[in-house]
Amino acid sequence: MAIQELPKKDFFAPLKAWKFLARKPVTIEVPNKTKREASERYRGFHVNDWGKCIGCGTCSKICPTDAITMVEVPDLTQEDGKLPQRPVIDYGRCSFCALCVDICTTGSLQMTREYIHISEDPEDFVFMPTDKGLNAKRGLYEPGKAPLGWTRDKDSELLDLERVEMTKEPPETRVRSFIEIVKGYSRKQAMQEAARCVECGVCTYTCPEHMDIPQYIKSIYEGDLEEGLRWLYRTNPLSMVCGRVCTHRCETACSIGVRGEPVAIQWLKRYIVDSVPLEEYSRILDMKPEKKGKSIGIIGSGPAGLSAAYFLATMGYDVTVYEAESRPGGVMRYGIPKYRLPDEALDKDIAFIEALGVKFVLNTRVGQDIPFEELRKKHDAIFLATGFGLGRSTGVPGTDHPDVKQALPMLKMIRNYLRGDGPKPPIPEKLVVIGGGNVAMDISRSMARLQVMEYGTVNVQVLSLEGCFEDMPADMEEIDEALEEGVVIKPGWGPVEVVIENDRVKGVRFKKCVKVFDDEGRFNPQFDESIQIFVEADMVVEAIGQAPDYSYLPQEIKEKLEFVRGRIRTNEYGQTSIEWLFAGGDIVHGPDIIHGVADGYAAARGIDMYLRKAE
Repeated sequence: MAIQELPKKDFFAPLKAWKFLARKPVTIEVPNKTKREASERYRGFHVNDWGKCIGCGTCSKICPTDAITMVEVPDLTQEDGKLPQRPVIDYGRCSFCALCVDICTTGSLQMTREYIHISEDPEDFVFMPTDKGLNAKRGLYEPGKAPLGWTRDKDSELLDLERVEMTKEPPETRVRSFIEIVKGYSRKQAMQEAARCVECGVCTYTCPEHMDIPQYIKSIYEGDLEEGLRWLYRTNPLSMVCGRVCTHRCETACSIGVRGEPVAIQWLKRYIVDSVPLEEYSRILDMKPEKKGKSIGIIGSGPAGLSAAYFLATMGYDVTVYEAESRPGGVMRYGIPKYRLPDEALDKDIAFIEALGVKFVLNTRVGQDIPFEELRKKHDAIFLATGFGLGRSTGVPGTDHPDVKQALPMLKMIRNYLRGDGPKPPIPEKLVVIGGGNVAMDISRSMARLQVMEYGTVNVQVLSLEGCFEDMPADMEEIDEALEEGVVIKPGWGPVEVVIENDRVKGVRFKKCVKVFDDEGRFNPQFDESIQIFVEADMVVEAIGQAPDYSYLPQEIKEKLEFVRGRIRTNEYGQTSIEWLFAGGDIVHGPDIIHGVADGYAAARGIDMYLRKAE
């Protein structure tokens, strides 16, 4: 290829410049004499609305000149979805490219049309912007009234605000079977969804287990699922479960969710564990702890018990889990419907925990089949993780009838029947479910499926105290899917009585609930007795909450423990007032799978510290 020669410089060019010598120069009087308004899209100094800013740091990450630093603000407190830090901008480095404004997840950071700032102190050019603006103190405008310049538009938007939806079974298909509803991401879908993450880490602080969420999402984007699995198992040994039925509080804090749809953190977690075969776990995770020669007994194999067993096993302790049922898993096994959590998913999580050497003693009820005192002699420490196994009743007239059931035992009967381990549950033609939480949705949707199989139609009505869907404690996703499957939901009603005629349930009378909580925020329902309805039913299921069962504990142990509203008081490491006895999960913090996992991790650390101190 021929090289093009540059034109030669004119010999007389310097002489031609002399013609400008006699011309009058063009001058502009600045500052503060002649006000010159910059163009509307000018990229001047920044302002930041602290009410909107969540401290995510995306502006700092994208800055090409490293002009933005995130600095903690002592007066701010960390809360769900917000970090106590704000951006500081060094205008000696800033190139005014506006990428920070274009990527701001909340829209709090903007640029003004102000561009003049004179000072002999270099520190005056390092500035933590607020909504007041840099030049408000110079009297150029009122605080908070800086003229805005560059703003993000559809052409400069750098974030993908729409999530990649998972494939789901349509309502008319799923209501006819217990097949898993959500199908999972393909590789292409997972990578596309992972690309939406800005790695701000706000989600990590909100997650009760503080999972390394940005790290495992990044591994998906980079196509390294083995690295993603390692990140998952640093903090959560139940990722198959949590990838399906977690309350995913992390997604409510996702910074992308402020202006768009949050990143599908739960589904991306599921994608990793669905994609890696169980037989590869040992090689990838490579866990070979040195045995400590100490033994820990765990009562209950729900989320908290399994989590504690995993982390204690990775520390080198001998762990034995005692479970009253024939299969481990607790409420995950018997209380969550198969269409949400198949046995295969739970079994995969448990299989790896068992592969670490954890022993499971099944069909063994502590306090009956084996005395609690015997466990104390066998083990150096004990962890209680028995969950909420007892149902609560409204106690209204008629609830003592045999056709008035509790939700959890019914869910357990359905799960056993579907796997061939138990008798067929009663299937009413007309069912009323009392309650508005996830358990109420689970039993109503399970019974709807059985009704379709038995009668070809759905006749399930759910009535709750809360006045609207948004106030019901159930996840909105569960409510929407229940409605799609033909379940009728009527918020704002409390039961008066279960009507019995000729020793058969005929229905339930309800009265209008006008208020659930009093002005102090305490549960104290108020009703309008003059407004009542009657709902026909031949079976009623109560799903208004669960309660703990401490009957397995000796009286002298219970007398030494501290209880707060039926829950055991512990320190931050799950240690009770008895130094060798630890507790976690529902009986400490209430029902929540990921919180149970976090409790198991905390208790494992606490038990390790206790035993090392004892030595």
